[in-house]
Amino acid sequence: MMTDKRVLRIATIEIPVSDLEKSILWYEKVLGTSVLTSTDHTAMLTLSATNSSDYPTLYLVETCSQDQLAFKNSHTDITHSVIDFYVPDLEEFHSFLLDNGITVTPLNLFPNGKGLGGFGFVDLNGNSFGATNITHSR
Repeated sequence: MMTDKRVLRIATIEIPVSDLEKSILWYEKVLGTSVLTSTDHTAMLTLSATNSSDYPTLYLVETCSQDQLAFKNSHTDITHSVIDFYVPDLEEFHSFLLDNGITVTPLNLFPNGKGLGGFGFVDLNGNSFGATNITHSR
């Protein structure tokens, strides 16, 4: 019997956090996540109201490490996120984050892009994320 050895999707994205309880509340408020399971030092969150296996889970892991999710582009000096979240209304989400005191980069809409674009934001642990209303297909 032959098994498929290809990677089919992203199952879980692991995120370092310094205070698990505060982080759970932040992710629930800002991203609308729900807790699937948790321990004293970890929590598995879902972005999907249906908890469909088509969507990756977010695994918050409490750590004393100062490592954060971000990297700097050597050519443009722009800090990039490791994860970009899809949001249907980019401008509304940008305003929501600003209204809640969350650090965000300027909204970057592509010229003649029909409102398509993205921006960056930072969680309470200093992890960099992106938000976009662009979907990619084959």
